[in-house]
Amino acid sequence: MDVDRNHLSQIRSHPGRYAPGGVLHMILEVLAYAVDEAEDQGGGHATVTFGSDGTIDVTDLGRGTDTRSDHGMAVRKPVVSTKDVRFFDRPHPVLLSDGHPRRGMSTVSALSEMLEHTNRRIDGSWTGGYEHGVPVTELLSTAPTEHTGTTIRFRPDTSLIPPSPLTPDDLRAAIAPNDFLTVSVR
Repeated sequence: MDVDRNHLSQIRSHPGRYAPGGVLHMILEVLAYAVDEAEDQGGGHATVTFGSDGTIDVTDLGRGTDTRSDHGMAVRKPVVSTKDVRFFDRPHPVLLSDGHPRRGMSTVSALSEMLEHTNRRIDGSWTGGYEHGVPVTELLSTAPTEHTGTTIRFRPDTSLIPPSPLTPDDLRAAIAPNDFLTVSVR
């Protein structure tokens, strides 16, 4: 199982560097993957839902996270617990709509008390749980659904990321217009 504890610790030691703007930046990190997929597929939709328990769900209706298998078993997407080399340490970083560098999903998982990654693909669905970026469950098969896509549910660690006064309207205003992905906020 791929887990880079030093990488996760570095993020947790410097939350302001890796998630400037706190919760808003974390949501934009997750949405960036949905944008990538929507561009590849020619269009898509995502929904961001704020839960009363402090969780945030980002659900897209794409093809689902690319699943690797080992002897017929689903394998975790390593960028949740390791550095996404496409975005870290770049001399000219990709910027999100908040004007800050994209670092990848490991920033969200490292700065979250919990993160649940649910994947729905035509060939199977599964979910896995993380605490501070470290896997805490095996990948568990879930019931088939009529839709494909990915859901990331996370609860920011309020000891690292201050509770956010971010409202759905604030988020709507911060999401850059995109030709490929529409986003609903609830």
